[in-house]
Amino acid sequence: MIFNTLWKRLFGFSKTHLTATEDDIMKKFLIVGLGNIGEKYDNTRHNIGFKIVDAFVKEFDGSFETEKLGDIAKLKIKGKTVIVLKPNTYMNLSGKAVKYWMQKENIQVENLLIITDDLNIDFGKIRIKGKGSSGGHNGLKDIQDKFNTGSYPRFRFGVGADYSKGRQVDYVLGEWSAEEESAMIERIPTSVNAITSFINAGLANTMNEFNGK
Repeated sequence: MIFNTLWKRLFGFSKTHLTATEDDIMKKFLIVGLGNIGEKYDNTRHNIGFKIVDAFVKEFDGSFETEKLGDIAKLKIKGKTVIVLKPNTYMNLSGKAVKYWMQKENIQVENLLIITDDLNIDFGKIRIKGKGSSGGHNGLKDIQDKFNTGSYPRFRFGVGADYSKGRQVDYVLGEWSAEEESAMIERIPTSVNAITSFINAGLANTMNEFNGK
């Protein structure tokens, strides 16, 4: 009910009114990795979303192409169409790209998954939820502002909070230490499996299997 109400608010009609053909079209997923564009951000903690979707697309032999508001990869997974987005709007304008591609591809809100870093979660841990606050994250905040709700699935990868007072921005925009990078790379396959589970098994099953891992 919540997702259907949000769908109607965003796009002007209820998804329960779709025809059978349109319902088939709606079997699409939008997987979004958040990050900042540019080489100087490539290996920063804030760009873990980009790293995870890069690995996910590679796992399914896909590739990205630059399109409107971001880099896009289109995959087929067990009969489902999966669109993967890396916004090129910078983190604090992520909602613009997400909303555009949801509208363009007619993606249901429950088939959207936003992947991002989180300071409030221990390093390397995964937390997947169907709704929540932005938690101070600029990318999630802009998405919430564009949708006027926090009711959309999100996948948060813990980057820890090993920084001194007032150094939060420096920390998230800082590069991984050698030890962190090695451990992060080991965690990427689990993240890829979690995304695949979201597509094939749904949100609830994925939360049960992967949260806290």
